[in-house]
Amino acid sequence: MRAQFVLSEISVGLRRNLTMTFAVIVSVALSLALFGGSLLMSDQVNQMKGYWYDKINVSIFLCNKSNAQNDPNCAKGAVTEDQKKTILADLDKMPVVQKVTYESQDEAYKHYKTQFGDSPLASTITPDLMQESYRIKLKNPEQYKVIASAFNGRDGVQSVQDQKGILDNLFGLLNGMNWAARAVMALMLVVALMLIVNTVRVSAFSRRRETGIMRLVGASGFYIQAPFIMEAAVAGLIGGTVACGFLVLARYFIIDHGLALSQKLNLINFIGWDAVLTKLPLILATSLLMPALAAFFALRKYLKV
Repeated sequence: MRAQFVLSEISVGLRRNLTMTFAVIVSVALSLALFGGSLLMSDQVNQMKGYWYDKINVSIFLCNKSNAQNDPNCAKGAVTEDQKKTILADLDKMPVVQKVTYESQDEAYKHYKTQFGDSPLASTITPDLMQESYRIKLKNPEQYKVIASAFNGRDGVQSVQDQKGILDNLFGLLNGMNWAARAVMALMLVVALMLIVNTVRVSAFSRRRETGIMRLVGASGFYIQAPFIMEAAVAGLIGGTVACGFLVLARYFIIDHGLALSQKLNLINFIGWDAVLTKLPLILATSLLMPALAAFFALRKYLKV
């Protein structure tokens, strides 16, 4: 009988404050969708880091006849065979180096034509303008400075470049976008909490006569509060379910179908369905507990029991 009474009160409360209940559902859904999206964005960035950092190289570009004339790092002329042998021998001795690959001018020219063959400048580039280089695979990409400090300024070396720096700029941008999404999420959560508190206040005020009678007949505080708390929890759970639907649809239409980024951007290792599905229980639990706790503390102030 008591359970039936509580359920009937929940139904009455949700219908009586239908507009505010709808606002709570929408705000909870949007805030938790952003929350889940920010978690998935973090997973995506970490997965991309693990994928790309394992593939990046440090490149030692050697001086040629062209840059020997206008580059201060190559003031002593183009790299000699002895200098190349010395650089290679020193690289082989370094414990941080996993693998060294030599790229000749002809090979560099072929790679350039493959990547930028459609460029207007491609017809003006000849193999002798390209630079020889050593492509170095490190055991730990974070140890780039060891290579840079050892070879920057050495005779025959024009520059030492780390691809990690380029990726760091990309990941920095993605992390910035992720923090912006979290800031919007936090704002939406505050809005949702305020709506929940106001909904509980309105509901408690509209039923003050019933709660007064219940107090007179000796009903416990929890028994009086339960319908209000469960109203907020039900509305929040509906919003959480909608948020889960948003995330599933976003993963389906953006990555797998619709935009189909997984097919168009083959160079990006996208997160799988397991990453999405593991976030859904957290979102549902948050959508249930957050409104219930907000209602509980609001009732302590606005419903004297």
